[in-house]
Amino acid sequence: MRNNMTSVTEFFLLGFPLGPKMQVLFFGLFSLFYAFTLLGNGAILALSCLDPRLHTPMYFFLSHLAIVDIAYACNTVPQMLLNLLDPAMPISFGGCMTQTFLFLTFAITECLLLVMMSYDRYVAICQPLRYSAIMSWRVCITLAVTSWTIGVLLSLIHLVLLLPLPFCMSQKINHFFCEIMAVLKLACADTHINENMVLAGAVSVLVGPFSSVVVSYVCILCAILRIQSGEGQRKAFSTCSSHLCVVGLFYGTAIITYVGPSYENPKEQKKYLLLFHSLFNPMLNPLIYSLRNSEVKNSLKRVLGIGITL
Repeated sequence: MRNNMTSVTEFFLLGFPLGPKMQVLFFGLFSLFYAFTLLGNGAILALSCLDPRLHTPMYFFLSHLAIVDIAYACNTVPQMLLNLLDPAMPISFGGCMTQTFLFLTFAITECLLLVMMSYDRYVAICQPLRYSAIMSWRVCITLAVTSWTIGVLLSLIHLVLLLPLPFCMSQKINHFFCEIMAVLKLACADTHINENMVLAGAVSVLVGPFSSVVVSYVCILCAILRIQSGEGQRKAFSTCSSHLCVVGLFYGTAIITYVGPSYENPKEQKKYLLLFHSLFNPMLNPLIYSLRNSEVKNSLKRVLGIGITL
């Protein structure tokens, strides 16, 4: 029995129940979305670095968000695409654990970065005269490093609890990547501690930060309504609405997946939610910021104008 427990060296990702023709169709479609994700977030990252006018705390955090979104997609999408071409292709035990760890790291880091971005908007709109003093570069770097560090440390806790578990049941993971709850289903030991830690972690990095974002934006809304200038109100609404769209998409899908109640067929529903969370969210974020933010659009025009001139 002990040999059976330690013999698992690879897993098989079941992905989505699709026919051969649909697999090819979705491979092409998801490949296109993946390319858009890399190009869109790469463009945001490049603009934040190349345009001096975007060397502000807001775009500093936005560049970190773009890095997280690129890493998010690169961690899960390539394996999903390979499985669409060859559903029987396995993923090694080490590769699966690494994917789980990285997914949790990037997810937690993005949660915290969105909180930092909402705090930046709160200070900019509610305390504009003290903005430069409060959001100094030292503070911004500290907040970004803290977000990444907490993401890594909390993910390490889940990994340390996951690695000692024996896997003596099916090697088939009912997901398109090594999602931690799907992996825990295959363990042949008591996983209540792991599951409770996942729930506790989800509540602490989703519900708590989301509540602070909501409070920040209530204060921001009150401050915007007090602005006398119509142009000032429009600019404030423009930058804040972009961030609110991203926050709503990210926290909404994540809270439903990990904190929300279970339904009749929770596995399939949550699988599709995580597909949206890991593929469509990273693709939509740069679109939201570029379409609703005049500074990003103007920066793109300036950089492209320089490139054409050269």
